[in-house]
Amino acid sequence: MKLLRVGTAGAERPALLDRDGTLRDLTGIVPDIDGDLLADASALARVRAAADAPGVLPALDPAGVRVGPPLGRIGKIVCIGLNYHDHATETGAAVPAEPILFFKAPDTVVGPEDTVLVPRGSRKTDWEVELAVVIGRTARYLDSAEEGLAHVAGYATAHDVSEREFQIERGGTWDKGKNCETFNPLGPWLVTADEVPDPQALPLRLWVNGELKQNGTTADQIFPVGEVVRYLSHFMTLYPGDVINTGTPAGVAMGQPDPKPYLKAGDVVELEVEGLGRQRQELKGA
Repeated sequence: MKLLRVGTAGAERPALLDRDGTLRDLTGIVPDIDGDLLADASALARVRAAADAPGVLPALDPAGVRVGPPLGRIGKIVCIGLNYHDHATETGAAVPAEPILFFKAPDTVVGPEDTVLVPRGSRKTDWEVELAVVIGRTARYLDSAEEGLAHVAGYATAHDVSEREFQIERGGTWDKGKNCETFNPLGPWLVTADEVPDPQALPLRLWVNGELKQNGTTADQIFPVGEVVRYLSHFMTLYPGDVINTGTPAGVAMGQPDPKPYLKAGDVVELEVEGLGRQRQELKGA
């Protein structure tokens, strides 16, 4: 299923994109798309049954409707740094022996076509297309990558916007270059795991002002999705509605020759993970 949330920011309602591409209203079936729904097999079964039954779900006119983040009440966002071989190469970094972790606050999440704000004082705002993993079952001390995949509810397109000076040159942890307002567009859809048979076979692409900058595949991940979930479960408990941003392929501004083409107000970024939907953001000053 392709689950999504539509409406004004803070007042989104649950919806579904059916097999014919028609937007359908889910408000009569579930209150929201969130961790509670993803952890409730019977509620998901009701959604599936309604989606398969003709005429049960009212159609919504998509014209002029804002698409919000596909997941409400996000618990935590755990991010994996330097998780693609080609990205490590372009930045001159050694391939990590274990996953590099940092966090993004849930309040960085915006819709897939919402404005992204370039922070005040920023000189190095960068782009990163990523595969986002959404947890559907509580995960503690998992034993295998296969168990890790079994705890995934679905997948989404994410944009891990980053300010490199704040992240790398200002001391401390990476988090202050990752948590600026609007720095995690998510969506448009949450695609349930049954529709993504192999999360290590997904092309990712990103364009800036129409120019292709990133063109990679999740096959190049150093730590694949199942292993990332297993690994994280030994350091923290993962709950339904938690999100994992799994890293970005080569092609970011930081990895390009000087003068590096960092983002500025007026730029337009478009990105997609194949099968998970496309985003488009116009950048403005904060």
